[in-house]
Amino acid sequence: MAEDEFDQAGEDNAPDEEIGLRKIIHVDMDAFFASVEQRDDPSLRGKPVAVGGAGGRGVVAAASYEARKFGVKSAMPSVTAKRQCPDLIFVKHRFDAYKEASATIREIFRHFTPHVEPLSLDEAYLDVTDDLQGVGSATRTAELIRERIREETQLTASAGISYNKFIAKLASDQNKPDGMCVIKPGEGAAFVQALPIRRFHGVGPKGAEKMARLGIETGADLATKDLAWLRANFGSFGDYLFRAARGIDLRPVRANRIRKSVGGERTFGQDQHEPDELRETLERIIEIVWERIERAEARGRTVTLKMKYNDFRTMTRAHSLTRNVKGKEEFATISRDLLEAQLPLPLPIRLMGLTLSNLEGEEEKDAERKARKSGQLALF
Repeated sequence: MAEDEFDQAGEDNAPDEEIGLRKIIHVDMDAFFASVEQRDDPSLRGKPVAVGGAGGRGVVAAASYEARKFGVKSAMPSVTAKRQCPDLIFVKHRFDAYKEASATIREIFRHFTPHVEPLSLDEAYLDVTDDLQGVGSATRTAELIRERIREETQLTASAGISYNKFIAKLASDQNKPDGMCVIKPGEGAAFVQALPIRRFHGVGPKGAEKMARLGIETGADLATKDLAWLRANFGSFGDYLFRAARGIDLRPVRANRIRKSVGGERTFGQDQHEPDELRETLERIIEIVWERIERAEARGRTVTLKMKYNDFRTMTRAHSLTRNVKGKEEFATISRDLLEAQLPLPLPIRLMGLTLSNLEGEEEKDAERKARKSGQLALF
């Protein structure tokens, strides 16, 4: 199978809500899964490690920094990773160990603020505008959090500190591993415009290629385009790009944020049509998406298969249960059945994806929103 773009799908992009100037920290653990494995097994320290299956259909879920030096990265087929790094050591997932470490880290966050929005087991946004410990400085708070994480888990974290979520997340990646980056009010636009467009969340390799063809390679290039032009070329995504190029993000940190779905999709370098090739592709997508489901601690009832034909028509097929999908094997079985029901395909496809939706907690949250809008919440 070609090594191509694999993008997030099902991100919950909520509408912007205007808020005042805030102190936001984005904490991102360094090579979290691989670092937990190296912490718990001293023989792995200083060596290239990949978490994931080593077999022919295996996919790298996480790579240590030693492995990344050889170009090994998450979502890469294991055979490719091994070819790039012959000494690569594969270890199986231990999600219980990752969840235990994550729980400790979240308790540290909550010592400083109740406003914690976890994105996955290994990253979160924190609003420390009014921190519980009276530290006052967001930079000092981030330092204290990272110190406690190191002391209590023997793991390292990087942090981005800024006045909104978008810039804080970009900043956390600036000085990895085990580093910090502070972007003050007034510095955001210049910081964003100096970055390559590929660093923007939501811009995958294919999106970056399209932008390059349009003369957009940096945030500064993007900032020269007006909203009408961006909408004409990127649809509703143009609104996000317009704000992002100017360092604008009005989303608040949501402590009770409920995801609507978790998934991913692969865009191929060459169209695929042969059933065996499609089955092999699906197996790798199952591996990647299930790892994301575990990382997000998500449980849901509906599995959706998405395929885009080479004429750009999109086909989706879904299967819903009356209960949550029990685990990886059931998720894989449903996914395979959805694909088999479509074979043989009428046309080659250029994209395939899987999504888990109807997530636990979503219905309750939707009911609460509807009740609040209708004024019924006060009746109970």
